[in-house]
Amino acid sequence: MEPTLLQSGEEVEMLMEAINYTWILVATFLIFFMHAGFAMLEAGQVRSKNVANQLTKNLLTWSVGVTVFFLVGATVEGLVAGDGLAFQFQSDAASWMDWLYGAVFAMTAATIVSGAVAGRAKLRAYVTYTFLLAAVIYPVVTGLTWAGEHLAYGGVVFHDFAGGMIVHGMGGIAGLTAAWILGPRMDRYNSDGSVNVIPGHSLTFAALGTLILAFGWYGFNVGTSAIIGEGAFLGDQLGRVALTTTVSMACGAMGAGLVAWLKTGKVDTLYVANGLLAGLAAITAIPDTTAWWGAFVVGGLAGVQLPLVFEFVEQYLKIDDVCAVFPVHGSAGVLGTLLFPFVAAPGVVDSVANAFISQLIGVGVITVWTVVATGLIWFVFKLAGQARVSPEHERDGLDVSEHGVDTYPEFGQPDVATDGGERFGESGSSSELRSDGGKPNDGELKMITAIIRPDKLGDVKKGLAEIGAPSLTVTNVSGRGSQPAKKGQWRGEEYTVDLHQKVKIECVVADIPAQDVVEAIGEAANTGEPGDGKIFVLPVEDAYQVRTGKTGQDAV
Repeated sequence: MEPTLLQSGEEVEMLMEAINYTWILVATFLIFFMHAGFAMLEAGQVRSKNVANQLTKNLLTWSVGVTVFFLVGATVEGLVAGDGLAFQFQSDAASWMDWLYGAVFAMTAATIVSGAVAGRAKLRAYVTYTFLLAAVIYPVVTGLTWAGEHLAYGGVVFHDFAGGMIVHGMGGIAGLTAAWILGPRMDRYNSDGSVNVIPGHSLTFAALGTLILAFGWYGFNVGTSAIIGEGAFLGDQLGRVALTTTVSMACGAMGAGLVAWLKTGKVDTLYVANGLLAGLAAITAIPDTTAWWGAFVVGGLAGVQLPLVFEFVEQYLKIDDVCAVFPVHGSAGVLGTLLFPFVAAPGVVDSVANAFISQLIGVGVITVWTVVATGLIWFVFKLAGQARVSPEHERDGLDVSEHGVDTYPEFGQPDVATDGGERFGESGSSSELRSDGGKPNDGELKMITAIIRPDKLGDVKKGLAEIGAPSLTVTNVSGRGSQPAKKGQWRGEEYTVDLHQKVKIECVVADIPAQDVVEAIGEAANTGEPGDGKIFVLPVEDAYQVRTGKTGQDAV
């Protein structure tokens, strides 16, 4: 049988359109899969007691946001663009595919915010903000840019190829604004302004989430490029986008790792992962126009700025951006967008000045609109007392308080906030470490054992150091006392958790009065809520120092 040849231009056009929309759907599904990456990346960077809450936010971001974008957002975008009522309610399959392609971009911007407000935002507040972002905030941005092309200067239209500023820059700025209004997590900052490090519970999750995001990002950039009808599929643009996206991604990881190494002497794994994403966010606005060498510049600078911007946000602005969404998406997206005329391939830009001013206008308008709209919404939530969970719920974790579940009911370990600021014995401390050996405690050795909340360990360590009793042993334990049991559920079946995660502190003293130690621990560990723990004082019959063979008080 001889093959059937296309006989008319109409048939050729139909074939091209079919292939084109098939590719659009494939790219759409790649971008949708990025939500799996966001879920793992963010879950890995939060404490184990907040993992289920973060996963729920990611699931609801998509579920609520995509329906709202269909019912309201697309119409708002069309009105802002000047196209009148949008097309999504018409029985037009091609238009619906175009809408879906736009929707996955919108939901990417929305889910970025969840990483900034992790660990303390009420679920209802976050979901309401997602509703408003999908309905109004994001559609206004796309109506001014992609749909309407209203932002321009000197005849040069604001250029953002795949959402470096429109999606990632906007999402990062929105996240920073929400985190600022919401305030930092408990124990993030000390009274003197020093920072406590609160590690995430799984670096493995964070790294795997990063790679999933990088995979889906090809749908963002390369997927946007492959449009047969415009001759881009076989032309220079597709190859350029694939190359610059990949190179910028790689240079972002290396740039962040290099700065971390120069600052600390170690290559920080999480900074490398975040730097990879920053390189992607930076190139996303301009992968179609950037020269090959420009991809090295954009990605490298995006990686370099990441640790510096995060430190500035953390140390000087005192904003608790849990998943570093601003330096990864916000400042990186702004950087790449503004570099457009300086790293463009020959012949792309006629006037560097006009192109830069156009980019600056676009960045400025999007930033101001995002900050004002996001700040207003979260400020109203805060005034109404609906922005963040109660201190008790934050201590217990959002998994239990917001969802009634424990992500790790069998294997979970308590989250311990490390202490920040001056350490005992460092420059400026009020006293020095000293060995025991005096006569208080009736000349006996005393062991003080305290069972406390895990998140109070840093305060207790500081309190003990201040009275000259820095030596202690810390053990993660679980137990029950006067603190009420927790109720959990798994697929609708309820279970009870009556063993609470605690920290046991043991401290043996000789010349330091045991009562001083008891008072220091009690004052530092007290929250006024059931479950603060207990302190026991026991006599110690003898002690033996392994290294020297000393016994009794000399051994302590």
